[in-house]
Amino acid sequence: MVYVRKNQRDLTAAERRKFVGAVLELKRSGRYDDFVRTHVRYYNADGDDDLRVAHMAPSFLPWHRQYLLEFERALRSVDPTVTVPYWDWTRDNTPAASLWGEDFMGGNGRRGDRQVTTGPFAYERGDWPITVGVTESPFLTRNFGNPANPIELPTARELARATAETVYDSAPWDSTSRTGFRNALEGWTREAGNGRWRNHNRVHRWVGGLMLGGASVNDPVFWLHHSFIDLVWSRWQRKNPEARYLPASPPPPGSAQYRRVVARHEPMPPFRATPDDVVDHRHLYRYA
Repeated sequence: MVYVRKNQRDLTAAERRKFVGAVLELKRSGRYDDFVRTHVRYYNADGDDDLRVAHMAPSFLPWHRQYLLEFERALRSVDPTVTVPYWDWTRDNTPAASLWGEDFMGGNGRRGDRQVTTGPFAYERGDWPITVGVTESPFLTRNFGNPANPIELPTARELARATAETVYDSAPWDSTSRTGFRNALEGWTREAGNGRWRNHNRVHRWVGGLMLGGASVNDPVFWLHHSFIDLVWSRWQRKNPEARYLPASPPPPGSAQYRRVVARHEPMPPFRATPDDVVDHRHLYRYA
């Protein structure tokens, strides 16, 4: 049966409570931290010699689609009525947005240590200790807008520049690809300063704190952000039905990307699914 992912601003109080409750139960059982470990393990950059599947690669979108599905299945094993909502950061683009309410994601980190002290994921409540990460801080941190070097959330106009691309991806299949929807949405550029970060990347920079880097899953807003990224890809797919995942075949021996990126019919570790397997989600879920 097809279920629905809703805009977080349209959730009822009961739906918010159920989502938060299911996330906290995954954390209590230890299953949530397994998802953090997975993202840390597969967060490889262009300069690494390993296979890249999660970021800076064509599989950025299908890998996270499968990752979201795995997380959503875990949530629904706790409460079958729960789905992952999405955060449209082109609309709800201030710290005053309901997303950051006391009953949902909680707010910004405090000055000094950037510790989040409001909402269900505040450390002092005892339900959200950070045990997997790149820092030793045991609490969730945020730093909205990075006041020391201010950055704003992406605009609808900026997002539209990405969705105007008509080809899925292009060589060299990494963060330097000059054309293609995937890299434009992921948000890597060659500009200086905050211009380096667009769309997906800029959102991580704006939230700050633990949303920076491979352990960003420690902040539950990660899932709402990537649910919106998946929605944008879904809409782009409908608009460009002939634009299939690229590369269609593996880069050949001798090329810079040999055994470093996933082709259309190759599995995306740690999942068995290939990009082609997840290209159509309509039999599983839809977006409201």
